[in-house]
Amino acid sequence: MGMIEDSEDLFDFSHDHGHNHDKTEVKPRKYEVVYTNLLTFGYGHIGALYGLYLACTVAKWTTIFFALGLYYAGILGITAGAHRLWSHRTYKAKMPLQIILMILNTIAFQNTAYTWIRDHRLHHKYSDTDADPHNATRGFFFSHVGWLLVRKHEDVKKYGKLIDMSDIENNPVLRFQKKYALPWCGMVCFVLPTLIPMYCWGESLNCAWHIAVVLRYVANLNVTFLVNSAAHIWGYKPYDKNMLPGENISVAIASFGEGFHNYHHTFPWDYRAAELGNNRLNLTTAFIDFFASIGWAYDLKSVTKTHIEARKKRTGDGSNFSWLDKETVTEDQKDR
Repeated sequence: MGMIEDSEDLFDFSHDHGHNHDKTEVKPRKYEVVYTNLLTFGYGHIGALYGLYLACTVAKWTTIFFALGLYYAGILGITAGAHRLWSHRTYKAKMPLQIILMILNTIAFQNTAYTWIRDHRLHHKYSDTDADPHNATRGFFFSHVGWLLVRKHEDVKKYGKLIDMSDIENNPVLRFQKKYALPWCGMVCFVLPTLIPMYCWGESLNCAWHIAVVLRYVANLNVTFLVNSAAHIWGYKPYDKNMLPGENISVAIASFGEGFHNYHHTFPWDYRAAELGNNRLNLTTAFIDFFASIGWAYDLKSVTKTHIEARKKRTGDGSNFSWLDKETVTEDQKDR
């Protein structure tokens, strides 16, 4: 495991570091609604509520567990794949794991991984400014879903073109997903999850579509959205009190460990995305650790305890979440 010492410059990824390089201002703006997106998201959320009703009344238990399995798979495709592996390069993955993560990421289908990664790198470089796609200074609704319902800000377009995506463009697994996005993502995210319940255990089309597809898909979306919205509005700031992202336990539970957001924006190169590391609130870290144990994940980057404590004293708000992980701290972790 690669331990990072007391300098951020050791892993100076331009898309990871330094909040608000060439900082853009937040100015009043006029929103231009994208009505096709408004209709699509509107249908999705209404359909998800109907799917929840079906799940509580007429659906087969097999369909419900199938949808839950897809939901968990989709979360890991975003957290362990698009986020920690490809956006931040916090660890490396051998080809079999990359293929697995690409498939899981396709189940979630929050655009292609290429688009997700570009937007996320932009978000970190210009966090909470007009160049941030989901600028949280514009409020909960905008940072949660509103940013997808309106035309992109000109700064997002301008600075998005400057993000270095060469590593993603040269990745054959992600090139495949991008090249065959329509048939591949359509089949994996929407078609197969509808057909499998119908033909494998005789579920109705109505239940299969609204539970295994619409409800599951919208639930995945909203968990990711919460990291952009709630975790940028509510939470303690033990690592850097000068930024919006906070440590939000509720979001951490829902998103398999992505809610420790003050830590993540302070140390974006740490594969754990949290000081707490592998514990019951950070299942993505446990997932990565498992594949590290069999050699499919390697070069896991993390931050020394000394560096973390020094940063807390320098810029933190004085709060501390270490009690959450007391029973799972190893002797090796204590020495860091």
